[in-house]
Parts: sequence; C-alpha cells; structure tokens
Amino acid sequence: MTFVVPPEWAPHKAMWLGFPSHAELWQDDLEAAQAEVAALARALARPGGERVRVMTGHPAAESTAREMLGDVPGVELIQGKFGDIWLRDTGPIFAGGQALAFRFNGWGGKYALEYDDTVARQIAITAGVPLVEQDFILEGGAVDHDGRGTVLTTTQCLLNPNRNPGWTKADAEAALSGSLGARKVIWLGEGLRNDHTDGHVDNLARFVAPATVAIPVAWGRGDPNAEAYDDAARRLSGMTDADGETLKVVRIPSPGWIDGEDGPIPASHMNFLIANRAVIVPIYAKQPGDFAVGVLKEVFPDREVIGLPSTAILTGGGSFHCITQQEPA
Repeated sequence: MTFVVPPEWAPHKAMWLGFPSHAELWQDDLEAAQAEVAALARALARPGGERVRVMTGHPAAESTAREMLGDVPGVELIQGKFGDIWLRDTGPIFAGGQALAFRFNGWGGKYALEYDDTVARQIAITAGVPLVEQDFILEGGAVDHDGRGTVLTTTQCLLNPNRNPGWTKADAEAALSGSLGARKVIWLGEGLRNDHTDGHVDNLARFVAPATVAIPVAWGRGDPNAEAYDDAARRLSGMTDADGETLKVVRIPSPGWIDGEDGPIPASHMNFLIANRAVIVPIYAKQPGDFAVGVLKEVFPDREVIGLPSTAILTGGGSFHCITQQEPA
C-alpha cells in the first residue's frame, strides 16, 4: 500500500540527528562540528519541542555526545554505525507508520563509506516500525514533499546516470508514485555549484506551506548560484501542485559566495529544518543570515525561527536538513 509522505511541518514523533563521529573524516573541524550539532539538538529539544534521537557512529563520539548532551531533557543518545552523519540521505523516509528504505550508493559512487547502507535498517529497528525496502537509488535530500502528493526534485540529481542509469522522467515519476505517494512531480534543473550530491533540492527549493515554495535570491556580487536560483523560480512561476493550486514562490536571501578550498561551497539557507515548534536556519555570516531569518519568520508565524552557526558542518558538505530525518507522529 502506498502512503503520501507528510510535509515536514506536520507533527513529529521524533527528530533523528547524526553526531559527527569520525576524526579521519572531519579532521580539524570535528570539535567545532560536534559543538554545532549539539547546539542544534538543544534548540530542537527546548520545552514543548522535539524528542531528539542523536545517533553516534563511534564509541569516542558517543562519550563526547554524552558530555555535551547527556543532561539535556528530550535528547536520547543512540549507539549506531554509520560512515558519516547525513541521515537525510542514508536513513529512511517515514510515511504511513513505515520506514521506507532506498538503495544508497554514496551519492553516485563518490563517497562509499562503511555502514551507510545499513543506517535505514538501524533507525527502523530502533524506532520499532516496519522497514519497507525500495529497489532503486534515492537520497532523502533529493526530494521535498508538500504532504498532498506534490514532490519537488531536480533533473540534475534524479536523472543522473550515476544513480539509476537509463531513467527517464516517466521512470522516476512512476518510482516516486509507487513509493512516496507522489501524484505530481515538479522538475527543477540544476542545483548548487560544487554540491557533491549532484543538486539535491533541499539546498535549492523547499515547500514551506501548501502550494508555497521557498527559493533563494542571489546575495552580493558574484553569487555562484544566481542563475540556478532564478531558473528554479522561473520554472515554478505559474505551476500548480497536485491539487491544481497555483504555486506561490517566496524568495529568501542566499548566503552568497562562501569560500572553500576549490571555489565556492554549497552553503544554503534552504537547508533549514522545520521542527514542531521551531525552524532552525543554518547561518554562515550575520548578513545575509539575519535577513533570511527575518523572511522565514514571516513564512512561519506559528514557530520560533532560530539561526544557528553551521560553518563547521558545511565543511563536510551539508547542513542541518542533511543531518536529520523527521519521524512523523
């Protein structure tokens, strides 16, 4: 039986969160990344907020997590095994009381890390829900859901031959319909520059309410993703959702150019996380970070919008949305 994936703003039973655990991967950024993830966990677990289930992937990291979070009400530490913390992509997608597990190949074979292909099963067992395995490759960050059967994605990622070779749009739409309850798939084009995920949509465009999509607008001179942002906005202009309702587009300031070793890194305020009572926004610089928070406060008037640093986490390639997965109530 097919279920529609709830929207992220629907009530959560728990929020799963990956804790940076492997020094050989994070190197000099490990302690700073652990501190940023701990701050995220504390913000999520504020009174009346989330049940936060923090998965660690190494005994030393479990000890560190316990020192940082062991006395925080609402935070539970889970011993697990993973290659790295990107639970949005390696973990399951929850829907209809089930944990949907997709094949995982290290983002097109770029990062094949031990245990990453077992994370979905580990989470399902700990959550006590049935695991339903799907026979195609998909990462959770490649799709975004409105809870009414409309799915956002990008051709750059979903039709990339390094995932499901030979897939057409019709093939992808049939797979998303049969597994995630998609009644309509909205195709965007290219994702962010230098994004090793090959253009995950959760860095580019996000549903923030029924028939409402947030997309960045370029910030500062030389924003490396200005063209991708405007192309996404143009594609959505005049489009309708699965129920035939015309989509509204909200533009949110991007972080602009954030330097990395090999050019700009894929920093995005779109990697925000919608929690039961809050929206947590990754911040890389005070401006335009404060402006992004301000716009999201208007979008989410019923939630506290909190900006938190995510510079160290970004050195691993993602941010708050990438390291989490919500379990619907």
